[in-house]
Amino acid sequence: MKWGLAALVAGVILLHQDFWNWTNKTLVMGFLPIGLVYHAGYAVLASLTMAILVRLAWPHELEQVQPERPVGSEAEL
Repeated sequence: MKWGLAALVAGVILLHQDFWNWTNKTLVMGFLPIGLVYHAGYAVLASLTMAILVRLAWPHELEQVQPERPVGSEAEL
């Protein structure tokens, strides 16, 4: 699974380099440049990738936190 997640991240990084849109003057819906639409879609893809990484690769031991003793409690005496 680690290799699959690494490949997903590498693919998202490669998709960020949209050199094919640099000189494209196409407008989407008549007013949005294609590069802006591409990056809006890329932002959604990047957020979905982060959600997948948190769901599948987040270390569970980080979620097990020891409760703190309140300051000034009787346990300190």
